[in-house]
Amino acid sequence: MIIHTLFFYLFSAITLASGLMVISARNPVHSVLFLILAFFNAAGLFVLLGAEFLAMLLVVVYVGAVAVLFLFVVMMLDVDFVELRQGFLQYLPVGALVGVVLLAELLIGLSGWTFAPEAIATATSPIPNPAEISNTAAIGRLLYTHYIFFFQVAGFVLLVAMIGAIVLTLRHKPKVKRQVIADQVSRSQKVDMHAVKPGQGV
Repeated sequence: MIIHTLFFYLFSAITLASGLMVISARNPVHSVLFLILAFFNAAGLFVLLGAEFLAMLLVVVYVGAVAVLFLFVVMMLDVDFVELRQGFLQYLPVGALVGVVLLAELLIGLSGWTFAPEAIATATSPIPNPAEISNTAAIGRLLYTHYIFFFQVAGFVLLVAMIGAIVLTLRHKPKVKRQVIADQVSRSQKVDMHAVKPGQGV
């Protein structure tokens, strides 16, 4: 029990520190790496809670796909961050105003939010017996029955994000050579045959 508590505080502290470094690091590549570290420690917290499937899902999906995609996008876009920082102060008042408005909306929403009695009964009634079914099977059964629409919408959003990342990285640059598929397909199929003698090169 003491080791369990020790690891909980260790993973929690590293997760909070990594999250803070994500927004405070000057290099965007370092921010993505700190984000990956935060995901790994959050997966450790899920393991401590007994949700091994969610832990592996966090590592495989977020670390193996989303965070690596962010990393490659940041490295391949070749964004001039010095220019971006110069325009930061120009739009700071507008950004601060939008942040204050969003914070006010969140506070208003949270102040009037309460649990409905029927919602609590609905949420607690379909929980299966842990001795009869594993947590992975229970999540899959719930995900592909009651929440199948939201699951498909989330997949569609990820697909659109992937297409957007591809479009951003494939923007044309004057000094970068790209393949022209039409020229490659329509090229001549003529093959020159050379008689090469043993011990000689072409």
